[in-house]
Amino acid sequence: MGGRAGDGAAVRGVLRAVTLVVGVGAGRGVSASAVLGLIEETLREAGLSVSEVGELATVDAKAGEAGIVAVAARLGVPLRTYAARELALVAVPHPSEVVGAVAGTPSVAEAAALAGGGELLVPKRKSGKGRVTCAVARRRLLNVGHGYIAGETPEC
Repeated sequence: MGGRAGDGAAVRGVLRAVTLVVGVGAGRGVSASAVLGLIEETLREAGLSVSEVGELATVDAKAGEAGIVAVAARLGVPLRTYAARELALVAVPHPSEVVGAVAGTPSVAEAAALAGGGELLVPKRKSGKGRVTCAVARRRLLNVGHGYIAGETPEC
């Protein structure tokens, strides 16, 4: 694979846009392996790659949740958090009264994935024991004339 310029060697690879936002909700004390396991399974089943993830997102109350923080670090992406009142304003396909009573918003995973703008690709998924939820959105791309900037919107 590879070679010097001009020697006729072909270099092949896959270029993926880093445009996915994975929204995550989790119970207190959830392990990083449980969070990562659900994310990887969800992406794989949707035909998406972990290499396309540009950000994890959750509610402010989970900003210090060790399992979520560890997964963001392992994936090398920022963890973006939103106030529950912000997430409560995001229209989602699967709101939950139970989550609303506990978290102050009827959705964490879907709302956090969508909060940065974009299209919901994978609605809320729950882990086997229901301690972790995730949803996947693709950020809108802004055409700036010489290319696209992920996550930027014309309002910026």
